[in-house]
Amino acid sequence: MKIRILTSIALMAFFVMNCETSKEVVQSSADMIVEAEDFVTSSGEVQKLENGVSSMGNSWIGFDVAVKEVARYKVEIAMMGEGQIWLEDYAENADGRTYNITGNFKGSDLEQFVTVAKEGSPLNVGTHKMRLHFEGDNLQVDKIEFTKMIDHQMTPQTLTQSTTGDNWELVWSDEFEGEGLPDTTKWIYDVGNWGWGNNEPQYYTASRTENARLENGNLIIEARKNDMGQEWTSARLTTRGKTSFLYGKIEFRGKVPAKDGTWAAGWLLGDAYRDELSWPYCGEIDVLECVGSEIDDETGDGINHASCHTRTYYFKENTSITAVTNVEDMTNTFHTYTIEWKPDGIKAFLDGKEYYTYDKTKDSLEWPFDKPQNIILNLAMGGGMGGAIDPSIDGQQFILDYVRVYELK
Repeated sequence: MKIRILTSIALMAFFVMNCETSKEVVQSSADMIVEAEDFVTSSGEVQKLENGVSSMGNSWIGFDVAVKEVARYKVEIAMMGEGQIWLEDYAENADGRTYNITGNFKGSDLEQFVTVAKEGSPLNVGTHKMRLHFEGDNLQVDKIEFTKMIDHQMTPQTLTQSTTGDNWELVWSDEFEGEGLPDTTKWIYDVGNWGWGNNEPQYYTASRTENARLENGNLIIEARKNDMGQEWTSARLTTRGKTSFLYGKIEFRGKVPAKDGTWAAGWLLGDAYRDELSWPYCGEIDVLECVGSEIDDETGDGINHASCHTRTYYFKENTSITAVTNVEDMTNTFHTYTIEWKPDGIKAFLDGKEYYTYDKTKDSLEWPFDKPQNIILNLAMGGGMGGAIDPSIDGQQFILDYVRVYELK
């Protein structure tokens, strides 16, 4: 068996034959490759070959990965045949969820192995039970490779806002003045095209003005079609690694795109997030969330969604506590999307008018919002909420005038 090891990851894979014999992993100092034939478990019509495995219909092979560093990884798979494959993390997890950490790889070559890749897949430290799923007839896989791309950036400071007093006072903001790239003292980039938990096709880039730039006193996040060899590119900015926030009034002023398939968002994610198993235990607060399929192309009238996602209340279990509000001409006119976040609950406002309350605070499964969150700005395409992408569009913009954080005095 061939295995090479990256300093950041150690992989354990064992092929079990008749539940009696096993083949031990050989380690070296290069990168990490797991041979597909060295799976631990399997389901469906899977056959071991001299180099890899073949499958018929829907099936999977399972293996264990011991991750030594929390980071974002590039996943490469050598495959042959028609159909698709995808990689599941945390198989048999206690919540019964399916964590697709690569999106779908589609194969079309029937004569030779082709290496397909996705970037940015999040992996936390620990042993991961993974499954490689096959969907199609006569698919073959030779090997799977994991390569660390970016270390997880820990946040060095948290601003804890006062929630008592009479007047809101500004404590942090980005007014997006100037030209060029966004302020690197306030933002970093999430990078990759692993599907982002929602089977989204876009590749989020870093430090690329085509996708994120300051222009005329605004931040422009632009999704671009057939760009950089990708179906779509875009940008996702976060304050993680710079500053996180606990409580306060948080406000986004922006304009969103109207075309089908767009999914613009200004939101918060718990600092405890490391990989997909962290969510929704870490908590998520959606302040500005709009999809083009709910916006009238001519008038710009549409809908904004406000939500709080926790382990007890979240959309994948149909228990989400959410609200929507109508917004006039949200594509051509700036509107303010705001939350007031206090120890006893979270309220959301559109242009100063309240329309949403989350006040479930019984325990940490209902209320993870007593811990810091970071701010995220992104424009996704398609995916679970964005839906089918209008084939006639080739670029869309999410425009922000400012992001501000206040405390009571």
